[in-house]
Amino acid sequence: MAAALLPYSRHVSKLRRIERNSDRPLFNSSGAGTGRGGSCPALDCRFTWEKPGEGLKHECSLLHVRTSANSQSEEELAEPSSSDVAPDRVYYVTDGSSTLCLPPLHPPRGSLIKPKCDLHHLPPQPADVQWAASLTDSALSPAHLQADWLSAAIVSLDGGLALSTISRAATATSQSNVVLSVLSKTVSVRTRLGDAVVIDCQFWMDPLSPLSASGFAVEWRYQFRGKGRLVLAYDGKMDRLADAQQEGATLDFASLHATGNASLILQEAKAHDSGTYICGVHLPYLLAQVSVELEVVEPPSLSISPSSLPLAVPGQVLSVQCSASGFVPLPLELSWEFRSVDGATKALGEGSLSGHRVAGDGTYTQSSWLELDTSALGRGGELVCVAHHKGGTRRSRVALEVIGFSTPTIEDSMAMVGVALVLYGIIKLAFWNIAGSDEVRPKEVRLCHRVLSSQHSHIYEL
Repeated sequence: MAAALLPYSRHVSKLRRIERNSDRPLFNSSGAGTGRGGSCPALDCRFTWEKPGEGLKHECSLLHVRTSANSQSEEELAEPSSSDVAPDRVYYVTDGSSTLCLPPLHPPRGSLIKPKCDLHHLPPQPADVQWAASLTDSALSPAHLQADWLSAAIVSLDGGLALSTISRAATATSQSNVVLSVLSKTVSVRTRLGDAVVIDCQFWMDPLSPLSASGFAVEWRYQFRGKGRLVLAYDGKMDRLADAQQEGATLDFASLHATGNASLILQEAKAHDSGTYICGVHLPYLLAQVSVELEVVEPPSLSISPSSLPLAVPGQVLSVQCSASGFVPLPLELSWEFRSVDGATKALGEGSLSGHRVAGDGTYTQSSWLELDTSALGRGGELVCVAHHKGGTRRSRVALEVIGFSTPTIEDSMAMVGVALVLYGIIKLAFWNIAGSDEVRPKEVRLCHRVLSSQHSHIYEL
């Protein structure tokens, strides 16, 4: 069902400015990109076509690139780099944006690793979506479309840049001009749950093409495991936004019109946002698109129950549970460790694991139960629950004390001696206070009395 269109000015107030290092546009105001002057290395590509009765066929092809009509590619005058490239599969394209000259698309000379480049013929046709209908509101097909159209889909060496171009060539010639370029320099994006995220998409239209004067439309679609939905669609000609917009998804409309920045802004990443996002740019009768993978990753929060373990005696078995919650995506690895008071670590295994459960916000929860035998744990230490996840490793700890395990240590012995001396002094003082005769006095006191008595007798005799 077609989505109704609303003026985008009602949605601009939702736009939250996000500072990021990728704000620099890939196309400058003059239309020149980051190519190497007027020459670019040729691209080794695969041309795909359909042969009646035999299905899809693939042939090696070569794409020579120059940045202006008066320049030449570095290899344009040379022989094809591969002997199996047929002459009619050698193409020459002029790219006014220089996007095809970006360094990530070109390996060092002699490298066996090549960017992935696919070519095929593209028959122009009107868009079947409402937000691009205004681009082809005339029932007449313009004469400009009577040409050969070549589509190129290229992924850089490191997989970090994706580019889609549509070029026009006069019928039965191999000389073409890029009319539309759509690219993303972040093919794979990872973000934390709840963070704002920008999914990069830039486009360039040939200002000399009559198609660029008819306006453009931008759409973002989402796909995951065979299911898809429309995230956002904008009619640039009529300045209207489809009301099927996903909550929290928007564009920087000023930058869109000024520099071709069609990047999708998700103001708060949710667990179900992980998947493939397709950025499509419409010109009259043309569509170029690139895809970007978004992965929302959130490590688990851990908790151990009970949070405080009771004093244990050797041989006692304690039941302990570790719960991991709020994490995406699967899988998660839970395990247990014991760290003794002397710093030694002992692996205790994963315990008994539960299946994962899905919370209302799309995050997961999983638990592990451990039956802990204290027989071989000495005098105690720390019980640690460990969670290994794509978002990082998390640990939760709880203290464990085992009493009555072995003979006292030196410190324990010294403490007991001190206590014994204090008790002895208290008892001795008590006896002195309550004693009434020599019979109950200490032996040392009676001996002292005898010595004093003998001395008195000796003095008397003198």
